[in-house]
Amino acid sequence: MQRRVLSLIIGLSLAVLGCLLQPRSAHAALNHEQLIDILKVVDDRQRNQGDWRSNIYIEQKEKDKVAVVYDALVFRRSADQKFMIIFTKPKASQGQGYLRVDKNLWFYDPSVGKWERRTERERIGGTNSRRSDFDESRLAIEYDPEDKGEEKLGVYTAQVMTLKGKPGLDLAFPEIKLWVDKETKNVLKRQEFALSGRLLRTSYYPKWKKIFSESRGMDIWYPQEIRFYDEVEKQNSTLILIKSVDLHALEANLFTKAWLESKSR
Repeated sequence: MQRRVLSLIIGLSLAVLGCLLQPRSAHAALNHEQLIDILKVVDDRQRNQGDWRSNIYIEQKEKDKVAVVYDALVFRRSADQKFMIIFTKPKASQGQGYLRVDKNLWFYDPSVGKWERRTERERIGGTNSRRSDFDESRLAIEYDPEDKGEEKLGVYTAQVMTLKGKPGLDLAFPEIKLWVDKETKNVLKRQEFALSGRLLRTSYYPKWKKIFSESRGMDIWYPQEIRFYDEVEKQNSTLILIKSVDLHALEANLFTKAWLESKSR
């Protein structure tokens, strides 16, 4: 009798242990179309927010240098995809700014009094941020995604994917790895690679905010905080805080008009 009871206990124990040792059910891989649908949401969230004006704080840290702090105004006009950044602080950078019209990016320095054409890859104000971090996103058009499963990032469950640049396109980053919150479809983390496969930059988007846009008639999301880490110069990083957003951006149109007029002089 005791042997039968002992055998039963051992059998049950082995069964429980077997269940515990079984691998977790695998994440059902998303197909190409499903991944593209996620990227379209990401693109739409950054590209079609309507007209807006925002106040941003930028903190740039570089190896063996004193941290530099900037305040800037960012304007965007949805109808014709115009985009502008004007630095208000520090005094040495006051009045400097960037303007994108069509596919052209221009830099203006009031001390020189002229416009200079810049590349899309230029670092904004010498920081680790680029124009594409603030404005138009074209991931679904320019990249082919590959499912890399799910991953926990803090309290979030992220869909991870690797994006390979499509042939024939001149892209700043031929390969991108993306972490997208499965619930909100907001980007949580992004890594950008060179053609050689070397990691160049890692970005984090820990805070997002949802507000109502009258021009779009719907809620939109924007990142309140973005952190960029240079993976080549390990001690270089940039913090961007979007302190306020105004979706009644008529002023943005006036600023754009003024800058265009000054450019034509």
